[in-house]
Amino acid sequence: MNSAILITYDKEDAVTEAIGLCDAAGIRVIHTIKQHFLKKPKYGIGGGVLEKLIEIADKLKPDVIVFDEILKPSQNYNLASALHREILDREALILEIFETRASSAESKLQVKLAQLRYELVRAKEKVRLSSMGEQPGFMGIGKFEIDVYHDDIKHRMQSIKSKLEKAGKQRELHRQGRKRLGFKTISLAGYTSSGKTTLFNKITGESKEQSKSLFTTLSTTTRRFSIEQEPFLIADTVGFISKLPAYMIDAFKSTLEELIHTDIIIVVIDINDSLLELRKKFASCMRTLSELGVEMDRIIFALNKSDLLTSEEIEEKIEILNLKDYKKRITISSKTGHNLIELKNLIKAIIQNQKSPEYKKDTSIGFDNTYGN
Repeated sequence: MNSAILITYDKEDAVTEAIGLCDAAGIRVIHTIKQHFLKKPKYGIGGGVLEKLIEIADKLKPDVIVFDEILKPSQNYNLASALHREILDREALILEIFETRASSAESKLQVKLAQLRYELVRAKEKVRLSSMGEQPGFMGIGKFEIDVYHDDIKHRMQSIKSKLEKAGKQRELHRQGRKRLGFKTISLAGYTSSGKTTLFNKITGESKEQSKSLFTTLSTTTRRFSIEQEPFLIADTVGFISKLPAYMIDAFKSTLEELIHTDIIIVVIDINDSLLELRKKFASCMRTLSELGVEMDRIIFALNKSDLLTSEEIEEKIEILNLKDYKKRITISSKTGHNLIELKNLIKAIIQNQKSPEYKKDTSIGFDNTYGN
C-alpha cells in the first residue's frame, strides 16, 4: 500500500471524504495538512505551506502527495518540481479508484475515456511548457513528439466513444425488449456508500459485493424481482460524489442513462450522516440528477439506516432536507429490512398512478440548488 501526505480542506466532512477516497485507492495517509483555501495560483497552496510540506515530505518520505482539489496542469507541474514526488489531485485519485473498481467491459471503456480526457488537458499544458523552453515532465521530449501524443490521445478517445455508442445502442435494444415484455424498471441512485447495493441485495436476494468503501459499484447490474406476483426489474448504478468533474459524469453517461429511461428512481440517502455531510451529499445527488435531466415525479427518497436513529432525529433531518411535504419518501433500513414492504407498496402505487390517463410528468427537480456546493 502506498503512503501519502494528504492536503485537504479544514472541514470535518472534507477530511473524512478525502481519507475515504485514499483508502478506496489503496493509499495510506500518514500525515494531513488542512487549509481553508486550496486554489492559490502557483501551487494551490501558499509558499509558506509549501516550505512546510517539503520539510515534512523529506522527513516522512511518502510515495505520493494527494491534493484534495482539482489542480491545473501548471500547478501540478510546479508542485511535482518542488517536491520531486508524484502529485495526485482529486481527479487523478478518483480515476485510480475507478480503474481498480471497473469490472465490466463497458465500465473499463468508460474509465479509459475519463483517463484520456484527463491526460488530454495535461498534454496541452506540456505543449505550452515546451514552447516556453520548460522541461514539461514528459521525459524531456520535444514539442513535435508531444503534438503527436496529443493527437494520439484524441484518436484513442474517439475510438472508445464509438465503442461506448455501440454499447449504448445495445442497452437501448435491451430497454425496448423489456418494454415489449411489459417490465417496469426501477433504478437505485445516491451518494457513494449510502447503502444502495445493500438495498439491491435485500430486494433481489442477490449477494452483490457491498462495502463501506467508495465506488464499489461502477457498472449497472439489473435483476428481476416481484411485488405481489408482478415482475419488476431493478438496477444498481454508480454512486455520486461531490466535485465530480462534468467529463467524468459524461464518461459514465451510458451507465447513468438508465436513470433517464427508468420508471422509478429510488434515491438512497444515508440518514445517519452528520447534518453537514447529509446536506452536502443530498445537494450533490440532486445536482447530478438535474444535470442528467431526471424528472422529479419519478423519484422516491429512501432514507436509509433509520435503525440507527430515533424518530425525533429522523424528523429533524427530513425537515433539514426540505422533504417534510414530499409524499414519495420513506424511512428504511437495508440492513434490517425495516419498511421494505412499504417501499414496494409505494413503488406499486406510483406505477399505477403513472398508468392513469390524468397522469402528467413533472420535469422539474426542485432540490438541486437548495444547499449550494
